[in-house]
Amino acid sequence: MTMYKRLSEIKIGQAVIIRAFENDDIFLKLMEMGCVPGEQVTVEKIAPFKDPISVSVAGYTLSLRLNEAEHILVEEI
Repeated sequence: MTMYKRLSEIKIGQAVIIRAFENDDIFLKLMEMGCVPGEQVTVEKIAPFKDPISVSVAGYTLSLRLNEAEHILVEEI
């Protein structure tokens, strides 16, 4: 069985694959921004208090709040 991590736990420079969303409320919003299951995401920057984080996804940079990133389950590459 594969163990998934939360996007909020990933370190700067690390690339991961989105596998699932825990929260249906945020699911549609993230899908519209290119965060779809199977998409590769790289953490680019993390703010001093860990909120927000900046990720590269689908060819552009996206800023996510920590509480949003906590609901994105990812698999390390």
